[in-house]
Amino acid sequence: MLVAGFPAGSFQTNCYVVAAAAGEACVVVDPGQDAVEPLEELLAEHRLTPVAVLLTHGHFDHTYSVAPVCDGHDIPAWIHPEDREMLADPMKGISAEAAAFFGGRMELREPREVRELSDGSALDIAGLTLRVDHTPGHTRGSVVFTTPTEEGIEVILAGDTLFAGSIGRTDLPGGDHAQMMASLHDKLLTRDDSAVVLPGHGPTTTVGRERASNPFLQGLDLPTTGRGL
Repeated sequence: MLVAGFPAGSFQTNCYVVAAAAGEACVVVDPGQDAVEPLEELLAEHRLTPVAVLLTHGHFDHTYSVAPVCDGHDIPAWIHPEDREMLADPMKGISAEAAAFFGGRMELREPREVRELSDGSALDIAGLTLRVDHTPGHTRGSVVFTTPTEEGIEVILAGDTLFAGSIGRTDLPGGDHAQMMASLHDKLLTRDDSAVVLPGHGPTTTVGRERASNPFLQGLDLPTTGRGL
């Protein structure tokens, strides 16, 4: 499996490409602000052909470039229906203070083709199988995507649900702290310690590392799960 990425724009949002191998079809995950040019360079470097864009949630720092990327390659975007409205109206996902900074409005648009994700479904795309888990908390429509390597290790594209040493904020419109804790408990801490976490911001980590040291997860773990049964 090939996984590559880069931090995009002023928010340093991680944009990833995932493919079975170099020279193959790929999916693009979370093309944020100013992501178009570095994404094209990454695709050319690895000789990849994008066939879909997957969005972990609807915040504009993760979706800013979705329309030019999708329409430029004639591919669909996938997003959970609870967050779809933010594709065209990003103000619905930010604080009043942030909205004021942008003058109260920011105009984006949906790509020509948008498909909706559902919890527990499997996407067979680009020679990959990606499981979709709905993980509300950061937003109502947050999801994580999981695909296994040939060695059987899970790779989790976690968006802003789980970071190295932290978790996603829950104080924005659509955020809910109790839902976030339930999502982490039910959808992420059930994984094996070896599972690799590719977060929406910051460095890569593992479920085991976060289980042991992430202050937001202490006391949240299930006593008999996630240990490689």
